[in-house]
Amino acid sequence: MNARTRLEVFERLKAHNPHPTTELRYSSPFQLLVAVILSAQATDVAVNKVTERLFAVAGTPTAMLRLGIDGLREHIKSIGLYNAKAGNLIKTSALLVERHGGEVPAQRVALEALPGIGRKTANVVLNSAFSEPAIAVDTHIFRVANRTGLAPGRTPLAVEKRLLRAVPKAFRKDAHHWLILHGRYTCTARKPHCGECLIADLCEWPMNPARPRRSRTA
Repeated sequence: MNARTRLEVFERLKAHNPHPTTELRYSSPFQLLVAVILSAQATDVAVNKVTERLFAVAGTPTAMLRLGIDGLREHIKSIGLYNAKAGNLIKTSALLVERHGGEVPAQRVALEALPGIGRKTANVVLNSAFSEPAIAVDTHIFRVANRTGLAPGRTPLAVEKRLLRAVPKAFRKDAHHWLILHGRYTCTARKPHCGECLIADLCEWPMNPARPRRSRTA
């Protein structure tokens, strides 16, 4: 996909959704961090149901520590891997209080030093909480980038690096949300909705029904 086509992709995505945002509900960087950690192998809908109750009693690192690991487990037990997530959240809350005055740091190195936080989670927090032009490559973005030809790569990190080069600067801050939503609702893993796709005529996927076919020669 060439630079002009990539520009057209993001112009259309922006026109359709000028102000994209995460579907996770939160009111502070800490709450976003908690929600993203809980969202591993869980839907945003399921996480929002849990955090609505959780944040009412433990919406800050200090309150999370007061709740304790047993209380936290009780609140998040409907979420997959809840034991491991509870342990990481308690450890992370303690480190935020001890090292960062109870605030979530806005630096990648400091974020990735917290338990249970890898590059993808750090990118989500940097982008959504601190407006950094970071792109967190989840399964949706990985699929869209490879299927469309926007930024193909064999690993999430390779796709991320290529996207940061390929996405026009004016669209880089919101690209994360546009691509996730596109993969979640249109460019789905099974039976993608090509007939409803805003960028179907720009997509390089060989199975795309809107992709021009070369005529066969005799």
